[in-house]
Amino acid sequence: MWVCVSGPDESTGPETRRPVHAAGPDAAPAAQPGQDGQRPEGGQQREGDADAAAAVAAAPDGQPAAGPAAAGSGARPAAAARKRRKRSFWRELPILVAVALLLAVVIKTYAVQAFWIPSGSMENTLEVNDRVLVNKIVYHIRGIHRGDIVVFNGEGSWDPGQVPTPGNVFQQFADGFASMFGFGKPGTIYVKRVIGLPGDHVACCDAQGRVTVNGVPLNERSYLYPGAAPSQLRFNITVPPGRLWVMGDNRSISDDSRDHMGDPGGGTIPVTAVIGRVFLIIWPPSRWRIMPIPATFEQPKLNGTAAAAGPPPGAAVAAGQLPARLQPAGPALPLELGFAAAVPLTWLQRRIRLRPRRSRRRL
Repeated sequence: MWVCVSGPDESTGPETRRPVHAAGPDAAPAAQPGQDGQRPEGGQQREGDADAAAAVAAAPDGQPAAGPAAAGSGARPAAAARKRRKRSFWRELPILVAVALLLAVVIKTYAVQAFWIPSGSMENTLEVNDRVLVNKIVYHIRGIHRGDIVVFNGEGSWDPGQVPTPGNVFQQFADGFASMFGFGKPGTIYVKRVIGLPGDHVACCDAQGRVTVNGVPLNERSYLYPGAAPSQLRFNITVPPGRLWVMGDNRSISDDSRDHMGDPGGGTIPVTAVIGRVFLIIWPPSRWRIMPIPATFEQPKLNGTAAAAGPPPGAAVAAGQLPARLQPAGPALPLELGFAAAVPLTWLQRRIRLRPRRSRRRL
């Protein structure tokens, strides 16, 4: 309601009306100085409120601007985190290198090895300066197949020396580690195609001049060097147990089983000398391809009972023939594969190691 209030001098001051709220049970309490945005007596804001208002006014988006104390407290943890990350990288770098080296030796010794082709005895399937990958695991999973291109050690059969026998896992690892850095004795390595398995009767030639296995002629046009005859030397042999009859694809210049029939094993090589199967050409890029087994070796009749064979005739090595000795490629490829596998392993172990620390920080 409205009431009339008289000033100190009713004769001079006009009448002034002020609103007065009647007190009641639902009436709101009067605002106290300094609360709910009201200024205290004297029109002065409290010192803290003034500082906050000034900070809000200074911020571009109405947010309080960070003061020197806030900036300093934020910069110190960031710098410390960067230092910790830097120290962590240099501490883990030797671990990464060691893991990569270990994986490289394991890959080269037990899984995959690269070789360089130095001669044309396997042309046109493998050309001079091709780099190939050899699978060392496959013959632990399946047996050797006719038509496989194999890499083997010729010592004890084609070359003087003792027939190589695979050592235990630790000996193989030690040999692989030594060969990675150019130590050890690599042996004389060859690459040829498997024509006859243990017990097979291999002969040349039938009336059409073809090589036969267990009396079944082979159609070798898909992999023989263009214009090359299946063989210029005649042979007739039953492959002894545990041995293989191997031949090159460029028959006119290939030094293979035909030219070692006077050696121990009648020109065959021991299965234990096989290092692995050539499955991929990796260099040059224009030659990249997978090495399949030719269709002629898939004939079901090849697995029939081998016929009796007469004594193998001797034969001299023809002039100009190439043995296709292989040179192991450098350690670059296994090291690259080792680093490729080591990086995610190192990252994973770091994540596992740091996870408890991060959980404690959240608590």
